[in-house]
Amino acid sequence: MPFKSFYFLLIPLFLVSCQNENKELIVEQQKEAQKREVVFSTIERGWVFDISPIEATTQAKINNWAEWRNFLTEINQKPKSTIGAFQKKAADLSKKAMNLQVNIPLEFNKQQIRSRISVIITKVKSLDLYIHLRQIPEQKVIKLVNELNTEIDYFQLQMEEIVKRSQIPMEEGEQDLINMKDTTRAIPN
Repeated sequence: MPFKSFYFLLIPLFLVSCQNENKELIVEQQKEAQKREVVFSTIERGWVFDISPIEATTQAKINNWAEWRNFLTEINQKPKSTIGAFQKKAADLSKKAMNLQVNIPLEFNKQQIRSRISVIITKVKSLDLYIHLRQIPEQKVIKLVNELNTEIDYFQLQMEEIVKRSQIPMEEGEQDLINMKDTTRAIPN
C-alpha cells in the first residue's frame, strides 16, 4: 500500500518536471534561432565578391576556358534565403574551383598560374569548411571572402602579366642564347 501512494506522488512530480524541461528546451531553441539569424545577416552582408574586369587581350585568350567562366558565374551569384543556401553555394564553389585545374589554356599552363589556382582552391575549400560547421565563425567566413577576392585579383594580374610578356618581341639572337643555356641540349659525356 505505501508503494502505491509513493507512485501516485511520483507521477505528478514527473509530469511537472517534464513540462519545465519542455519550456527550457523551447527557450533554448529560440536563442539558437536568434544566433543563426545574426550569423546569417552577418554573412549576407560580408558575402561580397568584387571581381575586377580583366584586360581585353587577356580576356580574348581565356574566352574558351569554360571552367574559369563557370567559376566566375558561380561566384557572382549571391545566395539570399538561408544559411543552407550559403552552404550549398560554398560546396558548389568548391567543385567549380577544383575544375579550374582541368583545362588550363596552353599559354597559361605555367607554374605561376597553377600555384595561384591552388591558392584559390585552398581558400574556397576553407570557406566551404567554415560555413558547414555547427557553430559558424562568421568573422572567419567574411575574412575568407575578402582573401578570396584578393587571390582572384592576383590570379588575373598574373594572367595579364603573362600576356604582356608574350607580346614583347625577342631581340636578334635571343632565342639562340636561350637555346645555349638549355642544359637538356648539352652533349652527353
